[in-house]
Amino acid sequence: MSKIKSAEIKIGLEVHCQLTNLKTKLFCSCSSDYRGEEPNTHICPICMGMPGTLPVLNEKALEDAIMVAIALNSEISDRMLFFRKNYFYPDMPKNFQISQYDKAGGVPLALGGYIHINDKRIQIRRIQLEEDPGKLSYDGTIESSTHTLVDYNRAGIALIETVTEPDMETPKEARQFLEKLRSILEHLGISDGSLEGSMRCDANISLKGGKRVEIKNISSFKEVERGLNFEITRQRSLIERGITIGQETRHWDEVRRITISLRTKEEEQDYRYFPEPDLIPFIILKDQIKEIERKMPELPDERRRRFIEQYNLPHQNAEILTRSKAMADFFEECTKLYEKPKEISNWLIGEFLSYLHDKGIEIDELRLTPRHLVDMLRFIDEGTISRKMARSLLQEMLLTGKMPDAIIKEKRLEKILDREYVRNIVEKILKENPQAVKDAITDEKAINYLMGKLMKATEGKIDPKIAGEIIRERLSELAKFAIS
Repeated sequence: MSKIKSAEIKIGLEVHCQLTNLKTKLFCSCSSDYRGEEPNTHICPICMGMPGTLPVLNEKALEDAIMVAIALNSEISDRMLFFRKNYFYPDMPKNFQISQYDKAGGVPLALGGYIHINDKRIQIRRIQLEEDPGKLSYDGTIESSTHTLVDYNRAGIALIETVTEPDMETPKEARQFLEKLRSILEHLGISDGSLEGSMRCDANISLKGGKRVEIKNISSFKEVERGLNFEITRQRSLIERGITIGQETRHWDEVRRITISLRTKEEEQDYRYFPEPDLIPFIILKDQIKEIERKMPELPDERRRRFIEQYNLPHQNAEILTRSKAMADFFEECTKLYEKPKEISNWLIGEFLSYLHDKGIEIDELRLTPRHLVDMLRFIDEGTISRKMARSLLQEMLLTGKMPDAIIKEKRLEKILDREYVRNIVEKILKENPQAVKDAITDEKAINYLMGKLMKATEGKIDPKIAGEIIRERLSELAKFAIS
């Protein structure tokens, strides 16, 4: 982005989040637990749009959506309407989606609002409640596949769509916004972002001098960042060659990591929005909003502040821990078992988080429990293992799920505390490194070289305090002998 400044890039997001805590779909009684089920088995005449059927709103879905609007500082409408969004595409069996609209008399659930990321306010344009389309599958890539398969089990699942203003200027900011939004939804207890397809995003991006391009089919936060980075490079190249960037919809190919043109982007009038005739307007009372707000759980920003005050954590530690509800929960469970919260947080945001990122997995996919980590920290305190040995121990725990005491016994990781044994090893190292011994007699810093040799010879198992004492004792003896 050397010739395109961040201020010349505008990024907006349309984020679709399933309400995964619901037992049924948005407008019918079909089970919402469709993952892993046979295709087209969680369907009924209502979600398939058969003639003569009538949708009925899931009241719990509306309550959850109101919670999201409160959490995002939005203005909740006192009267909400559903609209039909008409389009011919195989993922919608009715050829229209029951959604919401904020023009032509349309009233969505909420307008406005914001989320703070890195002290920057990202404005929300609207929040709406709608049904999810079905899921399309291809044999190979979208370009090479000879046919398309559709599974309607997902059609009708309750979705909350959050539409932002184009306030983000970098792909990294877009990813951070999504991480913050997912944390809010998880803390509210209404959506599990770790479930496949539960949180999806369409990203709109424009560079100065070009029209808005929408990127679809982005399945993860990392892919959002990659897709936007690719699109910035592509659009920049076109602008530099004097080629006009037209408004269009593009597909993100995760395998090849490129965007592919799907179609010219539809204008709003192409969807022929009109009020859903089978659903009456819904009145949202202020008392109803207050009652929902009263029952709301602690949100990430509140939890971060509490972590700083209650556990005396550095701001950065508290910020990283509360990005994920599962990670914050894990931390708090550890604090119930071990009285050093800062030590716990350092291990979690260091070795622990690094492992999760490397493997591309979530914390709840691990077999590790708070008891594993706390037992390991206690072994460090007791001097049974060193910090260096603890890092190896943690890796083994993460891989196998075994308790630390079992791994210590199996791998013989205990620190060597036998002074006589240490003395013999020290003697061997000194004999093998005569020049280093001469240097160490007159230069304290040279002792570190001998300590390094000693640790390498014992795979870091010798207690460094005991080793240092014995090395200095022997050097003192050798110095006296040299003088005499």
